[in-house]
Amino acid sequence: MGRMHSSGKGISQSALPYKRTPPSWLKISGNEVAEHVTKLARKGLTPSQIGVILRDSHGIPQVKSVTGSKVVRILKANGLAPSIPEDLYHLIKKAVIVRKHLEKSRKDKDSKFRLILVESRIHRLVRYYKKNKSLPATWRYESSTASALIS
Repeated sequence: MGRMHSSGKGISQSALPYKRTPPSWLKISGNEVAEHVTKLARKGLTPSQIGVILRDSHGIPQVKSVTGSKVVRILKANGLAPSIPEDLYHLIKKAVIVRKHLEKSRKDKDSKFRLILVESRIHRLVRYYKKNKSLPATWRYESSTASALIS
C-alpha cells in the first residue's frame, strides 16, 4: 500500500499478538481497566493517550484483550467519547496551524501546497466517517469555523 501524499511504499508497522486472551501475568480484571479508562477520560485525555498511560504506567498491553472492547467503545458506553474522531481532530488541528502560519507568511508556497494536501485528507476522512455513521450526514468541514472545532 502506497502513501497518500508521498512516494513512499513502506509497510513498517507494529503487529498485535496472535493470542487474543489477556497475558497470564496480568492480574487486573476487565472491570478495573474499564474504570481506569473512564477515570482518565474524565481528566480530559484522548483515547490514544489513555492507551499509552495504561501501557506504560499500569502494564496493560492491550485494553481489548483484557476488557473485550476497545477504548473508544468503553468511552461511548459511558458517554465520554469525543464528538469527532481523534485522527480527524488532529488533521483539523494541523490545518488550523498551517492556515494561521499562512496569514503571517503569505508567500510561503510550500505551506500553501501542504495545506491543500491536509485538507484533502480531511475531506477524504469525513467522507469515510459519514459513510461509517461516526459523523452525522450534515457535518461539514469549513476552514473558517475549524478553529472553533478544536478549541
